[in-house]
Amino acid sequence: ISPGKPAAIQYGTGSIAGYFSEDSVTVGDLVVKDQEFIEATKEPGVTFLVAKFDGILGLGFKEISVGKAVPVWYNMVEQGLISDPVFSFWLNRHADDEGEGGEIIFGGMDPKHYVGEHTYVPVTQKGYWQFDMGDVLVGGKSTGFCAGGCAAIADSGTSLLAGPTAIITEINEKIGAAGVVSQECKTIVSQYGQQILDLLLAETQPKKVCSQVGLCTFDGTRGVSAGIRSVVDDEPVKSNGLRTDPMCSACEMAVVWMQNQLAQNKTQDLILDYVNQLCNRLPSPMGESAVDCASLGSMPDIEFTIGGKKFALKPEEVRLLVHGFPLLFVSFCAIRFPNKPTDHLFFFFLAHRISLPAELLASWLIFVLFDCAVYPEGR
Repeated sequence: ISPGKPAAIQYGTGSIAGYFSEDSVTVGDLVVKDQEFIEATKEPGVTFLVAKFDGILGLGFKEISVGKAVPVWYNMVEQGLISDPVFSFWLNRHADDEGEGGEIIFGGMDPKHYVGEHTYVPVTQKGYWQFDMGDVLVGGKSTGFCAGGCAAIADSGTSLLAGPTAIITEINEKIGAAGVVSQECKTIVSQYGQQILDLLLAETQPKKVCSQVGLCTFDGTRGVSAGIRSVVDDEPVKSNGLRTDPMCSACEMAVVWMQNQLAQNKTQDLILDYVNQLCNRLPSPMGESAVDCASLGSMPDIEFTIGGKKFALKPEEVRLLVHGFPLLFVSFCAIRFPNKPTDHLFFFFLAHRISLPAELLASWLIFVLFDCAVYPEGR
């Protein structure tokens, strides 16, 4: 990349613009030679104004870097600056009290910051740190949505835990989080609920139910792949004149919820009533949802299946401190890419005590909380 070439990055929250430069970059006692980076000359909005950091260090893959610039991590490995192609993060959950925000180690991991063995899962697609995950359980019971597998991304810049609306809604319902009422969802239950149930009981393929009732324009091709489409390069989904979003999305969620309840041998009346309740728990489009602090002791664990092992997010790990006062915000938000044909996607904000080898994701997952963002481009 020629020095001086204009460059810009749009993040989920905030953006920068500037030009490419090249220099030796010192990280700790390592000196990375001929490193390309962007010198920011414009930082619109207040994100960088109020944030307590000086810049962004991109640790994604070259495949999604702006201008195909070589990330600093690649150069560390290629220049032989580290003995082991592993980098690891530790984010301090008590930074305000201890004055230490955390650390990143290039070339290994610090045993002071984790216990037990790591679980390794392969990166399934270069770009983001993408891997496959299994079922999501609430209070030990399956949500059903990822039982057949979902794609997930570990992202140090994504806040909260972003996931498919259907799962986040079920989590909200189980922990009593406030949500927003969806009239589309309620319409599905009142006008199509029995028809959907009948099709499921007749063993119709779940992914074809919504097209058979005339609410989706496709026949089992949307939202069923564990792959993640590019948020930037894909063409929008074309309609053939039938109703698509939001009615189609509401139908797809209802199918997942009803499937899960049928698997638990619930009666049809109970299933329709439960799904109608879920329509009142859809995640807030603004991100965080609040719950009653007094209910902390009765909230269930949320478990994520990764590499065949269940990792639990406990109720006390969703408490946020705002200016020193404990406010209980839910650490989940729903994501949906506009005009994109997939909703089977989790973004994991980077875990407390996590290490990421160059080709494998190794994690001892205890989650930390930030604010919600979804990225249209890699960082």
